[in-house]
Amino acid sequence: MATIQFTYCTGLRREIFANVRLTGSWDSNGRYSEQWTTIPMQQSIGEDGCPCLTTIVELDDSQVGWLFRWSVILDSPAGADWWGIATEINDGNSSDRYRSFTLQPDSGKPQPERYYLTHSRLLGAQKYYTEAPQPAIQFAVWSPNAQNVEVVFGGASGYIGDDGSGIDSSRSTLALSRQNNGIWQTNIANSALANFANFDHLPYMYRITKQDGRVEYKTDLYSRCQMGQGNINPNGAAYTGDYRDLDGSVSCSVVVDPDRVLMQPGDSITSSSQEFTSEAEFWQNEFNPNRPLPRRVEDLVIYELHIGALGYGTNRPGNFADAIQLLPYLVDLGVNAVELLPMSEFRDEENWGYETSHYFALEYSAGGRDQLKHFVRECHRNGIAVIMDVVYNHYSPDAGRAQWAYDSDIPEQNIYYWYEGNSSNYFYTDGRHFPEGGYVDNMSTGFSPRFHEEMVRKMFISSAATLLEEFHVDGFRVDQTTSMHSYNVLHADGRPLGNVNVFGAKFLREWCRTLKLIRPDVMLMAEDHSDWDRVTESTENGGLGFDAAWYSSFYHNLVGDASAGREYAKLIPTAGYGDNDPLAMDYFAGALAASGSHKVVYHESHDEAGNSYYDEGGYRVESRRTIVAAVNSAPLIGDTRRFAEARCHFACGVTMLSAGTPMFLMGEEIGAQKAYRYRGFMDNREDLLGERQTNGQQLFRFYQDIIRLRLDNSGLRSHNIDIIHAHNANRVIAFRRWDNSQEFLIVASLNNNPFGSGYAIESSRLGNGSWREIFNSDAEPYGGNSVGNLGGSITSNNGWINVVIPANGFVVLQRV
Repeated sequence: MATIQFTYCTGLRREIFANVRLTGSWDSNGRYSEQWTTIPMQQSIGEDGCPCLTTIVELDDSQVGWLFRWSVILDSPAGADWWGIATEINDGNSSDRYRSFTLQPDSGKPQPERYYLTHSRLLGAQKYYTEAPQPAIQFAVWSPNAQNVEVVFGGASGYIGDDGSGIDSSRSTLALSRQNNGIWQTNIANSALANFANFDHLPYMYRITKQDGRVEYKTDLYSRCQMGQGNINPNGAAYTGDYRDLDGSVSCSVVVDPDRVLMQPGDSITSSSQEFTSEAEFWQNEFNPNRPLPRRVEDLVIYELHIGALGYGTNRPGNFADAIQLLPYLVDLGVNAVELLPMSEFRDEENWGYETSHYFALEYSAGGRDQLKHFVRECHRNGIAVIMDVVYNHYSPDAGRAQWAYDSDIPEQNIYYWYEGNSSNYFYTDGRHFPEGGYVDNMSTGFSPRFHEEMVRKMFISSAATLLEEFHVDGFRVDQTTSMHSYNVLHADGRPLGNVNVFGAKFLREWCRTLKLIRPDVMLMAEDHSDWDRVTESTENGGLGFDAAWYSSFYHNLVGDASAGREYAKLIPTAGYGDNDPLAMDYFAGALAASGSHKVVYHESHDEAGNSYYDEGGYRVESRRTIVAAVNSAPLIGDTRRFAEARCHFACGVTMLSAGTPMFLMGEEIGAQKAYRYRGFMDNREDLLGERQTNGQQLFRFYQDIIRLRLDNSGLRSHNIDIIHAHNANRVIAFRRWDNSQEFLIVASLNNNPFGSGYAIESSRLGNGSWREIFNSDAEPYGGNSVGNLGGSITSNNGWINVVIPANGFVVLQRV
């Protein structure tokens, strides 16, 4: 008999799974069988300090050379008997999930077969547990094309030049040895590595001898911290400046103990601040029973928060400390979720965050990993969920020390980037060689990642699992998923690449499946512009597995950025011309009706506030904040501001009262009006606290009350919506919202005059009954004239109802 040892590694410190069983394509006699055998696995703690499950199976050695398949069945927080292999086989025509191996001749020791649910503790500078009282350290990196790999340590400058300048010569270079799977790792028998604490907070890089023999210094893509919080990139030259001025995406990686948290988060590289004795101590009393945390996407009101745009009045980007100081403001506002623009290490310090370089490191200029943990804990204590924006459709364009050409300069061997065919086959029309032609474009700011490579998919998946487990984030918004499953084309000629789309979808399924296996209540949202219904179907039913998708058509019909075409209503800026011409309320009605199909809807987001384009005449046209678009950039003074705020009431109101999950960009609640751009946002930061007490006081009050109205009524959080009236000439729309216990009627108008004598609406779905006005956007505390139904009751007879509607506003009626 041949002996096989199977190991299922989670890579996560928490004990998540129970009743774990191995299942495989053999019978009780150890011979291949189509009827799979299932046996229990035993739990232990692996060398990475995480739970792992093992068992040994004996197979008939007469079948040496045969291919066998295996998987794991387990009980997870999601329920009993879940399939524990989240990774699909590397076949674009199949979504099957199993591992396979060829039975080898008996070598005197068991043949090892391992599966890693995540690589969170497999690669990078990680603790390694033996029988010693303290953990050792192991460095590991995936570099399948390298001839040789070493770890070198940096000095005080935090940077190692291309000539080796900056290396700390007092510390020995560490040699790594190649494993069968293309991973290089240090020899744990090396006594110099016996104590992780001796390496804690040391800067390092990998010295990689590439496939052609050329030597380069590369960062650790699994590092938990990158040095530097500035924007200096020495571009390989010797650097002797302050490490804090470096751009962290090109500087040294830093050894960090992921299980320790500073009591006073500060400089996560050099701080000697006292630490909590354990992560458990830090996270105790994380939740407040008086402010329960929302656990469903439907129950969220999301505040899109750009950390860098905080810090009003300072000469630096905002950080997590600023965000913690903002929490009382957000609690007063009433939102129960914040969505952070990407916070994984990105290029420069002044950035939206979408140029991610290191997925496990938190942006150092924002405060790094310790400050994020403190921020999440304080959010949870205040009943606010934390959603992280993550970017997988491209890397930082400046990835020369990160993903780009990591261990080979041959395009086909550029291990983190998708490349089609052979580079020798691509030429310009004039005959010059065009090796870049085989890369893949996907309508984002870089070439497509190599989604057919499991190690690349695992890097993204593992980084999200790390944020989920170590930082306790509650959900994710994935940037531009359409780029991964729909937009891929060949760089050489723009030819569509369906095979790349297939693997992009495969990655997204694996990502959602893994996170739901770990935490079933994790909230997953996709920025997806395809309207593909499978985006929000479960992976078990062949979908991608997201809970909701961003719905840009809702925004374009309601407000509309500069580049939106004529197929969109653009209600707010069109109304902002001040005339009484008809509006395309019917266009908007279609988008509003679709909001019930697992959508995140918004009247302003970072993209829409920051977009710009050149029109046919070559003029630069920029999108605007809602209050600016509402009066087409007229000065916001006197009656003009009153009109602008009234239209903002309409925009926010139909968003909050839709059947989707409402979201809005920071500053909308006080009438933010400064240009919000990818570059230059620091010069246009808004004084949120100051504006709340002055110019934005009434608008803030409106936001408080409409948010409370939604969160206090289950019928307004359901997916049920029925558009019963849309009239373009009158600029009126009316719709019903309900669940099993409540029913509401919302009547909204962008007419510049009120319907003071009432507006007649007919719909058989209204039937007979009594309705009471419970909200009026024209109320005096919001700066209005209190034109409405005075909180009284109105009767609907045979489907007819007559409702007083304010100018540029709305009323909410509840059936009584």
